[in-house]
Amino acid sequence: MKICKLSLGLVFFSLLIVSCGPTAELAYVHDAQRDSAFALKGQFSGGIQANDLLGIYVESETPESTIQFNQETNKIAIFNGTVMNPGSSAVTGYLVNHDGDIIFPVLGKIHVVGLTHNELAALIESRLVSEGHIIDPVVTVKLMNFKVCVLGDVVRPGQLVVAGERLTIFEALSMVGDLTIFGQRHNVTIIREENGLRTIGEIDLSSKTVFDSPYYYLHQNDVIYVEPNMRKKKNAERDPMIMTYISSAVSIVSVLSSMFYYYILSKRYLQ
Repeated sequence: MKICKLSLGLVFFSLLIVSCGPTAELAYVHDAQRDSAFALKGQFSGGIQANDLLGIYVESETPESTIQFNQETNKIAIFNGTVMNPGSSAVTGYLVNHDGDIIFPVLGKIHVVGLTHNELAALIESRLVSEGHIIDPVVTVKLMNFKVCVLGDVVRPGQLVVAGERLTIFEALSMVGDLTIFGQRHNVTIIREENGLRTIGEIDLSSKTVFDSPYYYLHQNDVIYVEPNMRKKKNAERDPMIMTYISSAVSIVSVLSSMFYYYILSKRYLQ
């Protein structure tokens, strides 16, 4: 009977090792009052950067006057990171070079780095009018290669390429399957490079302060890193075969206890 008790003890011990660990707060923005409203303080555009692919479209009440500004001339097609020839079926746009310039039809070289999309649209409209090309231009500027990278303890880490330029931290995490149960929600790291500067910040997904963070809205080329919690770090330091050893030991003890039990029964009935 002692062997049976020992085997049961080992089973419970192995289950305890698997299930034990510091309890973690898994809820998002758990301190936010429900049915409450918050003013949005962040901005979802950090300005145009080198290697941005811009979609620029010119409209007017006289469509014939816009033809030369919407043609494919001077446009570069990008497909899976490879520069393609103009006229390709891939997405086309104006690629911002390393000097921060684009080459726009008729207007020529325009320095765009640091401008917001609305500022660039206003600049092109102003030049089209002042240089006598179009009387009533309406220019739309969009980012066509918005991408962020998500690493660490998420279900499907990788690079995300999305349409538009508005992406929140929660939207990005949902696109990679959310954090795993081991991912720390209190200090998610965001690495951001803009205007020649690299900043490394943290965001707390468990608190309502997430909405006030400058990292709530992601910017072009942001890198999100979800650090593993202490439970996973401690597990990584252990022998990866420890659970196999425990499982084997429990199996052996179970077999021995069964043999001993049948031995006792056989002796009792043979007497």
